[in-house]
Amino acid sequence: MSLTRRNLIVGAAALAAASARAQKAEFAYKYANNLPLGHPMNLRAAAMADAIRADTKGRVDIQIFPNNQLGGDTDMLSQLRAGGIDFFTLSGLILATLVPAASITGIGFAFPDYPTVWKALDGDLGAWVRGQIGKAGLVVMDKIWDNGFRQITTSTHPIQSADDLKGMKIRVPPSPLWTSMFKALDASPTSINFAEVYSALQTKIVEGQENPLAVIDTAKLYEVQKYCSLTNHMWDGFWFLANKKAWERLPEDLRAIVARHIDAAALAERGDVEALNAGLQKTLAAKGLAFNQPRTDSFREHMRKAGFYDEWKHKYGDEAWALLERSAGKLG
Repeated sequence: MSLTRRNLIVGAAALAAASARAQKAEFAYKYANNLPLGHPMNLRAAAMADAIRADTKGRVDIQIFPNNQLGGDTDMLSQLRAGGIDFFTLSGLILATLVPAASITGIGFAFPDYPTVWKALDGDLGAWVRGQIGKAGLVVMDKIWDNGFRQITTSTHPIQSADDLKGMKIRVPPSPLWTSMFKALDASPTSINFAEVYSALQTKIVEGQENPLAVIDTAKLYEVQKYCSLTNHMWDGFWFLANKKAWERLPEDLRAIVARHIDAAALAERGDVEALNAGLQKTLAAKGLAFNQPRTDSFREHMRKAGFYDEWKHKYGDEAWALLERSAGKLG
């Protein structure tokens, strides 16, 4: 029997077992996400689902559908709102298509390190964003999951300061916030779908791109890039969202159990991702990627002068901006 065939049989058996469990459960829910099965999010989610099943004595069974199995982010968000999916983890930067305020967590160079991130997101800023998500008719758990800080890679030269980005052709996701930030840094941002990033770098359509280290590794971008500048220019995380009707179907005692285990899994996943990224720097360096640590104060100052922070303060409003600066310090 081939390894592939064996895997298929084992996978089919696992699905059959999950289906049988779901049929026995009083509340059988679907949880979808866009990350590979081996990502810390899915490993922690699997343990979370087991703990929920045990603590509710089998009454709640959460089936996990990773790696875009149920569609792309936009499609899965629509399914969540319609009730086709019960739980979904989504970046605030993408959730901003429904809840514009959710992208405030991605403001450029707002968070220099993880302690600052968690101070804001586990504090008043996170509570405010969750309130905005609630107004859109979704239920959101208290603790946000981690996707990591984003770094800049290039094929031409390392980015030591804001001046090194001047005129650089850099790929960004299709998002007003990304485009606005890199224009404020005098770069030449180009929106390209992620599936085309490798070829765009390979053919020099763009010189650079930006992503967390885990993406740089799994997409093998180190093959077409020479330098990685640890800019930490943007932090990104995943809100754990629930369909309101599905959530309210749960009795209050079961809701408390589910929420407690989801938030505990989020805290554990944060440590996993931080450790993963620390190890990946060594892995990527061994594959030939040259790392450097830029002076991030020059980026902030450049963006201040360009009016970036004033523009986005106006878009988010004074209340939200004050909460952001309470943790991140003065930006505008």
